[in-house]
Amino acid sequence: MDLLGAALVLPIALVLTPLIALAIRFDSPGPILYRQQRIGLGGQLFTIYKFRSMYVDAETRGAQWAQERDPRVTRVGRFLRASRLDEIPQVWNVLKGDMSLVGPRPERPEFAQLLHQTHSEFLARHSVKPGLTGLAQVAHCYTTSLEDWGLKLHYDLKYIKEMCTILDLRILVRTLLVVLNLRGV
Repeated sequence: MDLLGAALVLPIALVLTPLIALAIRFDSPGPILYRQQRIGLGGQLFTIYKFRSMYVDAETRGAQWAQERDPRVTRVGRFLRASRLDEIPQVWNVLKGDMSLVGPRPERPEFAQLLHQTHSEFLARHSVKPGLTGLAQVAHCYTTSLEDWGLKLHYDLKYIKEMCTILDLRILVRTLLVVLNLRGV
């Protein structure tokens, strides 16, 4: 299902990529793509790809959670995040097998130890492949703090417990509605 879904999204990604790349290039200096280490299946690290939505020096003081009206985000980046178009390069992660179309979003290693200390069930997320989208993304707002993370984890664990093709299809449809309504952050 992941390969089929990624293959269906690929033509759209190929059409949008040059347009998004130009918008990023004209908006702020720096690379088009952003690479970041994330934790995947079995706790293994992998490199996730995104369109850059923040200024190049956005994390000079270290890793930070996103925040509402985040001053680190560029003008084009705000649109990319709201539309979730910044996630398009992750189709490559799905094709490589690092990610699934649906599953818990992969977390950054910088936050993993803290999340495990505060939420003992955190490691259960590593029992499935991380997803391009997930139940937490369509049922909960963007996670901006440790407190928000508890609710996100609730949805991730619910997904893992109930995962099936029908649930994946529902999440994909809800994700499409979020994208079309620009309801991302």
